[in-house]
Amino acid sequence: MKTHLRSACFLFALILLAALAACGTSTAPPAPQPPSDAVVILLTPVPAPPTTRTLNAYKADVARHVMQRNPERVFEGELPPMLPAVVVLNITVDRDGRLHDIQVQRSRDAGASEVALASLRRSGPLPPPHGLAPRHADLMTFSETFLFGDRYRFQLRTLAGPQRTGL
Repeated sequence: MKTHLRSACFLFALILLAALAACGTSTAPPAPQPPSDAVVILLTPVPAPPTTRTLNAYKADVARHVMQRNPERVFEGELPPMLPAVVVLNITVDRDGRLHDIQVQRSRDAGASEVALASLRRSGPLPPPHGLAPRHADLMTFSETFLFGDRYRFQLRTLAGPQRTGL
């Protein structure tokens, strides 16, 4: 009986010590110092890839950028029921947003085309198209439509609101 009591006390003491050890805080032992002739390689964190954007979100960024750079050429408010001119441009940018090429895709008004081209050139570089072009491509092409009101003032289709109905 004494051996059972002694074993039970010993087991109780072990459980109590284990519980107390679990409650305490412990610090890890310090890392060993490298030998003086060892080569230390510092690891630099890998930058996170840019967030993926949609083409429509990118075009909205570009449209805001162009309108901010050309406030004297922009008109606000509803589009008139009859637009005096519409110009569609094909815009090619590199990975950094620098303009590589601009082509008039559609226009019936040479003056409006010149205003659209000049406004876009004044706006460069555009926001970079991160995450939109294939990894192997250095250039990306997209289109934007300039909607002209009177006096060659424009809105960009990507951000334009509804058009007024009726004459």
